[in-house]
Amino acid sequence: QVQLVESGGGLVQAGGSLRLSCAASGRTFRTYVMGWFRQGPGKEREFVAVISTSGSSIAYADSVKGRFTISRDNAESTLYLGMNSLKPEDTAVYYCAAGRSFSTSHKDYDYWGQGTQVTVSS
Repeated sequence: QVQLVESGGGLVQAGGSLRLSCAASGRTFRTYVMGWFRQGPGKEREFVAVISTSGSSIAYADSVKGRFTISRDNAESTLYLGMNSLKPEDTAVYYCAAGRSFSTSHKDYDYWGQGTQVTVSS
């Protein structure tokens, strides 16, 4: 089992940047595929990015490709999401998640953080 805690959200102007972190408990972090998802107001939870256990495989949603960067530090049991050129439509609660499959579906993830709010003003 792994517990996840996100941080780094906040209010930023359009065009700005933020870096989200997701700290994981336990010594099993390196065995999990990690993903970032988000849920905007009145919207369903959507995939943002996923990274394999070693970090060698990465995938992004088309809406964030070229602007967001997912990374992980297995020694520190921490997942990151760098976000640049933020847009108002990126406003959402951002969640990190741990699973066993390299998947873009939230249904394939077993453990979730509580979320961190990102608000992008125009």
